[in-house]
Amino acid sequence: MGLPKKLTEMQIKFANLLVANEGRKTPTECAIEAGYNKDRATITASELQSPKKFPLVVQYIGERRSELLNKYDITYEKHLAELGKTRDEAREDKAWSTTLNAEIARGKAAGFYNNQHIHLHKNVTQSREENDAELAEALRNYKPIINGQAVDLNKVIDVEVESSKDKS
Repeated sequence: MGLPKKLTEMQIKFANLLVANEGRKTPTECAIEAGYNKDRATITASELQSPKKFPLVVQYIGERRSELLNKYDITYEKHLAELGKTRDEAREDKAWSTTLNAEIARGKAAGFYNNQHIHLHKNVTQSREENDAELAEALRNYKPIINGQAVDLNKVIDVEVESSKDKS
């Protein structure tokens, strides 16, 4: 069967909702709103964000995020400068809560705070070699995203179709 070469309307709707509501809605909520089955929405949302299962959706999400960054001309430096300006203006007005919140936001943007909770669920009975093989596979799958490289999905699809034919 191979990978599809075109996004469905529901996939496009999911991606647009995900990007437009970043930080306000969970991927599960976006999947439900896009029309996916509520009982399976968490799994579907996760799969749609997997470059191995849905590379076109992942690419489209990345494109939409880039469009928003370009539209609002957001850069790391401008973001920190704007937060600094807000902090300074609030300090002059003796708006201490706003001053503190702006400074905390600058710290978060600079990476001084890490509120991520990482939950690892791993079978610890595997050998080191098996774990290393899984890690290498994950790095191969996510390398274009990690490195921020553009990927020609037609070539990826052709390679995967070829390799699946070879296995048959």
